[in-house]
Amino acid sequence: MMNGEISKSSSQQLSIENAKQLLNSVDAFLFDCDGVIWKGDKLIDGVPQTLDMLRSLGKKLVFVTNNSTKSRKKYAEKFHSLGIPVNEDEIFSSSFAAAMYLKVNDFPREKKVYVIGEEGILEELKLAGFTALGGPADGKKNPELKSNCLFEHDKSVGAVVVGLDQYINFYKLQYGALCIRENPGCLFIATNRDASGHLTDLQEWPGAGCMVAAVCGATQKEPIVVGKPSTFLMDFLLQKYNITTSRMCMVGDRLDTDILFGQNAGCRTLLVFSGVVNESAFQDLSKELQVQPEYYTNSVSDILKYV
Repeated sequence: MMNGEISKSSSQQLSIENAKQLLNSVDAFLFDCDGVIWKGDKLIDGVPQTLDMLRSLGKKLVFVTNNSTKSRKKYAEKFHSLGIPVNEDEIFSSSFAAAMYLKVNDFPREKKVYVIGEEGILEELKLAGFTALGGPADGKKNPELKSNCLFEHDKSVGAVVVGLDQYINFYKLQYGALCIRENPGCLFIATNRDASGHLTDLQEWPGAGCMVAAVCGATQKEPIVVGKPSTFLMDFLLQKYNITTSRMCMVGDRLDTDILFGQNAGCRTLLVFSGVVNESAFQDLSKELQVQPEYYTNSVSDILKYV
């Protein structure tokens, strides 16, 4: 379903000349959130004005985030609290992607889903009509490590979804691992594999990739990844917007998720240095990962400055 192919051979710094060219060639901008729109609960300077300008020019704005801790509804509330008017249907989160993966693949309604993650996944699963277990509530539980003590798990769990989880513990790892290893046909789904992220404005924190890696280690299995760089969410974007991917631009702060997602889908790509990847590390990391954005710049607000 992807359309168009963009050259990956070289990157250009965004400038007055090529920013106008980019703007004229794009009908929709896809924005990552953490490190692009905000850091933690703090907006990045110039973002609201840039988004307003793009909307005034008739550009579609879509927000594609790998952070699964919130549902689309909660993300819309966060945008509004920061003074940015965004509709729920403009947000595509990895929590939503996990629920939609089960839905489009006809996951049996009688089966349950065990969640190593937070409320965002639970809420999206419920909205999609699935029964979910685990989540933050299991963060308070401790397994009994005693002789002749069997750890019981629900045999009707047909999928384990793993995302960012600040409440992760030994109990959850054991529960999820048992379901994957012992329940016939149990799916292992990862919202994303980001190693780290800006959960606060001053520091990076461990990302969902750490939780996913723990489950991989316990089960010796690899997950189905539904967030970026997987293009699973692009199918939903293409259904909603009558725009070819070659006229979309993915704006993100990570090469291995945001930019690779854009390239995999055939989008234009713009890397910003306001999040995970900084300018000093960009060239070496780009060579190491073999991922080249089409354009790079300091922050989203440079679009406004150059245009």
